Amino acid sequence: MKTEDLIVGNRIYKVSELTKLIRLELESSFPFVWVEGEISNLRQPSSGHFYFTLKDDEAGEDAQIKAVLFRSDAFRIQTENKRNSLLPKFELKNGIKVICGGRITVYEPRGEYQLVIEKLELRGKGALQLAFEQLKEKLKAEGLFDEKYKKKLPLLPKTIGIVTSPTGAAIRDILRILERRFCRLHLVIYPAQVQGEGAAQQIASGLDYFSQRDDIDVVIVGRGGGSMEDLWAFNEEVVARAIFNCMKTKPVISAVGHEIDFTIADFVADIRASTPSAAAEMVVAKEEEFRSKIDQLVARLIQAEKYLLEVKRNRVNLLAEEYIYRHLQLRLMTLAQRVDDLKARSARAILEEKRRIGESHSQVEAQAEKLKHLVELKMKDYEASWERLASSLSNLSPLNILKKGYTICWKEGGLMPVMKATEVEAGDDLIVSFYRGQINCQVKDIDPRIKIESRFIKESK
Repeated sequence: MKTEDLIVGNRIYKVSELTKLIRLELESSFPFVWVEGEISNLRQPSSGHFYFTLKDDEAGEDAQIKAVLFRSDAFRIQTENKRNSLLPKFELKNGIKVICGGRITVYEPRGEYQLVIEKLELRGKGALQLAFEQLKEKLKAEGLFDEKYKKKLPLLPKTIGIVTSPTGAAIRDILRILERRFCRLHLVIYPAQVQGEGAAQQIASGLDYFSQRDDIDVVIVGRGGGSMEDLWAFNEEVVARAIFNCMKTKPVISAVGHEIDFTIADFVADIRASTPSAAAEMVVAKEEEFRSKIDQLVARLIQAEKYLLEVKRNRVNLLAEEYIYRHLQLRLMTLAQRVDDLKARSARAILEEKRRIGESHSQVEAQAEKLKHLVELKMKDYEASWERLASSLSNLSPLNILKKGYTICWKEGGLMPVMKATEVEAGDDLIVSFYRGQINCQVKDIDPRIKIESRFIKESK
């Protein structure tokens, strides 16, 4: 490339300047566009932003464009989807097809043009199915479908809680089944919207309400049939978690749609009923089965009692013919005498044990008195030893020597006693301690030759 090729209007541009001009041109030409494609090379670093490539190979040629979904926009899109229950909830993954709305710009450090996404939706009829599969995999991984959390229906439920539309086909089917079978059940209906905006939140509120009531034996949640869009409220995560939470206190039956319809609620609930009518039959069947079983057990019990009585009667007749039973009275009198003998022996043993306990108590008191006397003697010995030691310590006290007229000389401010005249020098300050009081003096002269003993001898002569 020649230098002249970079001259536009007699000017040579720097790379950054040219990139900036291209960015401004693209942003002004494509302020907002919708782009359809398949996500690939998806990555999400610690910043929380999403970076991926939108591919389009339907034309027979590979075409792609870089795309970025910043964390703030991703959060906003997710929040909008949560507020609108009609929008399917999904996670970005490689291979899914989406429609993205945003602006075209240039990432100047690499000189690449890219789509900055502000809106994002799933594409095509498979959007709901994809959101369904993604939520199903997520909840399954968390264990919400595990069999260990499933409970059986109660044998004789008295009160049933129903979360459904009060005017829908589901509640009519349930009431028809219960009326036909003359079941003595108390129904509590929580009216909830089962389709459209806000339906999932109302269904979840009903489940939360019944989970807090102790008088509810079983809960039925559902609605009649419809399209996947009509049943979508029962595929919402908020409903699935509300069912799981309610299952902690009471069993939940999911009765949504027809036989061929499956929802997330069906996988979470304790029991799935193919229709609302089937759910009612399940509850009623428990009572009918229980009553039938009781009748069978009663019949078996009566038959068993008759057989047992006949066996006992035959046994008594046979025993009556035995020799030992002909002398039963004598045997009983012998046993009674044996009992009296054992009672007498027990009474004597008890008296003997009491006597031994009394003697042991006297011995304990004597030993305690002896121990007390020994302790007193030992304490007196300790007191005498203490007095002797205290007297000896008192005689050795320097204060007793000072009482006889002796003194103690201290140097270094009263810290060191002076033992010899050579330990001080002329001019040193000394402290002389008497029995009462002390004097501060200064050394004028030192004569180490004079001893105290010779002075006393000379003065005595």
